[in-house]
Parts: sequence; structure tokens; C-alpha cells
Amino acid sequence: MAKFNKDGFGGTLAVVIVVSLVCSVVVAGSAVGLKPIQVEQKAKDKQSYILSVAGLLDAKTDIAQTYSERIEPRVVDLATGQYVDNPPESFDARTAAKDPKQNSLIKPEDDLAGIKTRAKLADVYLVKDENGKVEQIVLPIHGNGLWSVMYGFISVKPDGNTLNGITYYEQGETPGLGGEIANPLWQQKFVGKKLYNEQGNVAIRVGKGAGADQEHGVDGLSGATLTTKGVQGTLNYWFGKNGYKPYLAKLKAGAE
Repeated sequence: MAKFNKDGFGGTLAVVIVVSLVCSVVVAGSAVGLKPIQVEQKAKDKQSYILSVAGLLDAKTDIAQTYSERIEPRVVDLATGQYVDNPPESFDARTAAKDPKQNSLIKPEDDLAGIKTRAKLADVYLVKDENGKVEQIVLPIHGNGLWSVMYGFISVKPDGNTLNGITYYEQGETPGLGGEIANPLWQQKFVGKKLYNEQGNVAIRVGKGAGADQEHGVDGLSGATLTTKGVQGTLNYWFGKNGYKPYLAKLKAGAE
């Protein structure tokens, strides 16, 4: 029987295969082991964004505790504006938006946010004061900008009309230009603005010179026309008849 030559091609190949297998096992094991940590961190990040747009986050905030005490997550049927008592387990709007069984195709003429489909259901987050009374509602929004889908949260007061905050937490717009949608100084300009006019039409405006309208307007981002248009389209869609408008109408009626 021929003697195995560990210094030959066969030996080298065997060593490479063994090392590759060992590395694969280590990487796979690390991925599995880190999965719970990654899931936990993702949930914590989401909670921090919600607390931030609600004005409940600072350097000393215990995120998990404050979220547990002040935030009540609910799921809404966007078509009816009603809460869903028994939503799908582990409902995720991004996943649902890609599932034909859980999504709605958006007609091109209605697709103001450029997203093509949306989930039939949506997460909403009731923000309560220390006495348990709802003082604002945080709503997820997303829409296309120049380079990316821009994901954010927007906070609305119980009148269903007055903005209490906005934040964009995930976007790939041009740094220093469209990327300024993540700038807290620009986001602050939305606070106190009204979504709708007296006729119930979406009246919030974002663009060049729009800030002159103290009730509904926010100046657009300098040098970022297409990103600004994307923000406007996002607001037009999500607060129109195919977005949160039915829900906010019921919310307002209940607050009166």
C-alpha cells in the first residue's frame, strides 16, 4: 500500500478541507449563538427609536423599563382603521409587505410613496402618560427617496392631526444633503405642524419655502430636492385614505 505523503498535493488538499470544515462549524456555531443577542439588540434599537420620537429618550433612560411602562403596541387594520384583537403571531410589517397573503398591491396612481405594496396591517404604538392616558401615537412610515427606502416613525397627538415628532432611523440618502433627514434640527421643524386642513385633506407640505406656512409647512432640505419630494410623497401616502387616515379619524372621534 502506498504511503500517504502529507507534503504532497493530496496532503495539502486534505488539510485545506479539514480547516475549511472546522471554520465552517465555528462560523455556523457563532451565528447560531449570536442570534438571540442580535434579535434582542434589534428589538432594543426599535424601542429606542419609538421612545426618541415620543420625546422619552435621553442618556439616562432605561429603554426596556420605560418602553414597558409607557408604550402599548397595537396592530391596526389599515382598511378599516380598527384595532386587530388577535394579530398574527410575531407580526412584522416589512415581511408582510412581501407576502401576497398579507399585503395589498398599491395602484400606480395611488403609490405616492413609491413602495408598490404594503402590509394590510400596521403596528402602532400608544404612548401613555404616568396615569395611563394616551398622550400620543407613534406610527411607522416609509417611502422612497433618491437612493433608498427611507424608514421612520412619526408621532401624532390624540387629535389625529398634530405632529409631535418625526425621526428617520434607516436611510441611504446622500450624506450632507438628503441624509439630513436624520438631522434632529430638521426633524424638530415638524413638531406642532398639522397633517390635515379643515376639509380633512392632507395639508402637510415639505419643500422650498414651505416653512412660510406656519400651520402646515416645513422647509425642504437644501440641495436635496428628490429626497424632499420623497418625504412629501411618504407623508401624502401614509396619511391619506390608503394609509393611517381611517385610523386617525377614529382616534380623533374617540378623543372628542
